[in-house]
Amino acid sequence: MTNHEISAAMKIRLEFDELPPDPVFKPGIRRAPRRESRLTAAPEELALRNALRYIPEKWHARMAPEFLAELRTHGRIYGYRFRPAGEIVGRPVESYRGACLEGRAFQVMMDNNLDFAVALYPYELVTYGETGQVCQNWMQYALIRKYLEALDHETTLVIESGHPLGLFKSHPLAPRVVITNGLMIGMFDNLKDFNHAAALGVANYGQMTAGGWMYIGPQGIVHGTFNTLLNAGRLKLGVSQDGDLSGKLFISSGLGGMSGAQGKAAIIAGAACIIAEVDPSRVETRFSQGWVSCVETTVEGAFARAEEARAAGKPIAVAFQGNVVELLEHADEAGIRVDLLSDQTSCHAAYEGGYCPAGISFEERTRLLGADPARFRTLVDSSLVRHFGIIRRLAAKGTYFFDYGNSFLKAVYDAGAREVSRNGVDEKDGFIFPSYVEDILGPELFDYGYGPFRWVCLSGKEEDLQKTDKAAMDCIDPTRRGQDRDNWLWIRDAEKNRLVVGTKARILYQDAMGRTRIALKFNDMVRKGEVGPIMLGRDHHDCGGTDSPFRETSNIKDGSNVMADMAVQNFAGDAARG
Repeated sequence: MTNHEISAAMKIRLEFDELPPDPVFKPGIRRAPRRESRLTAAPEELALRNALRYIPEKWHARMAPEFLAELRTHGRIYGYRFRPAGEIVGRPVESYRGACLEGRAFQVMMDNNLDFAVALYPYELVTYGETGQVCQNWMQYALIRKYLEALDHETTLVIESGHPLGLFKSHPLAPRVVITNGLMIGMFDNLKDFNHAAALGVANYGQMTAGGWMYIGPQGIVHGTFNTLLNAGRLKLGVSQDGDLSGKLFISSGLGGMSGAQGKAAIIAGAACIIAEVDPSRVETRFSQGWVSCVETTVEGAFARAEEARAAGKPIAVAFQGNVVELLEHADEAGIRVDLLSDQTSCHAAYEGGYCPAGISFEERTRLLGADPARFRTLVDSSLVRHFGIIRRLAAKGTYFFDYGNSFLKAVYDAGAREVSRNGVDEKDGFIFPSYVEDILGPELFDYGYGPFRWVCLSGKEEDLQKTDKAAMDCIDPTRRGQDRDNWLWIRDAEKNRLVVGTKARILYQDAMGRTRIALKFNDMVRKGEVGPIMLGRDHHDCGGTDSPFRETSNIKDGSNVMADMAVQNFAGDAARG
């Protein structure tokens, strides 16, 4: 590729004769707390230059003060003015402009990630996981959209941490888009330097499917959570292979983008459950969407509801609007039997608001993040140690606790509770409580090649999703393995369980044989015009997809759990071999 060709790949620009109007924020939509940024004068100037490069030079003098005010107020430059007015939703694919279907399909998925009903902090482009963004700012979003409209079967769009680098000449079998997010140089790969890079506008935390544009709402994790809970019951509680969790009590915390799946998964598995959540808006979202059965604001009320359902053998998901530490301490003091216990707060971002300390309100949490982050960190550490202590007491009484991949036990270790370490020295050998991958999903699903197979009916038609559900069910032999029976029942009842939030999407755990059969069937249906176009995807639970020593690779025992080779090989292999 010549220098001229490289230069031509970067010609697309944002052009407008008038600035968009002042931003208008819809009341009741969650907003991100202030993000960590401690920029001195020179880095502040660099952050401004990085944001201004996306807009025509004639508007730089007008926008520089506005961008600076955003940076100092929010810790990041989001470019709110450049967000499209009104609500953003993943529309039917034919309503988008583009030179190829793939370019239009990616726009559907980006917009779905920013839907008010889907995203955690939509105005800050955060889809889920407290900090997981589609891209860094609204100028990037607008520019990516322009590139996707120009994308064709002879080009590939390259995106680095939300920044569209260019549209490069490739070939029809090459990836249409290659995305990387937040890949820090080793010596700078720490939270302080990442926050600095993010404030400068050069680093994006994409989570798993936020910056990868494949988030399908809480449904995306509900099947994995269902499999985790059901198999935990079978492996640890003596539930039969064809039984469910009726009469069992599951407690956890978090009703956000990923954790919001817990209540629905528990109900499908037949359990009584209580999910604690400190943010009233997230409680209301999951209740209005039907992902929890009821809301209680006292620990006594929450346990009364759950105990009544457990005694009757009926499923229920009680949202407790309050702190999980106080909920668990009540269970301990009252002698309430807790069968299964986990946590799914955003502990990978514990000091950025992902974990709310016991003893303070959600509003005080948000205030402290901006006004006194050092005090907030101290409260988080104290609460995590207290939280760990109550888990140990309940475990001693027979409760099965598992880390659900949210870095909870790592956060406990970082908070100073070194006794959580398995080897008593450091975190390299894991912790005294297992990861759900070690004990449950690994031996029961991943070891057999089962992982999350996803599809999106790009037409936006409910009847297309119904047809694909039926086709997928017909491709599964429920007598082949117990896993196939569970998955057949899952897809049979998917519509009844009202899993869709956002685009008409579905998740179904399958092995390579099952995926191949289903994909070929879908191809045949599209070719015959029985359904519209279908986008296939996966997530981080896919076998071999992620190097994460406290989650996907927590059961690697040869010491290579500290290596990132597998994920890079997976990425390169997908790109090279298709």
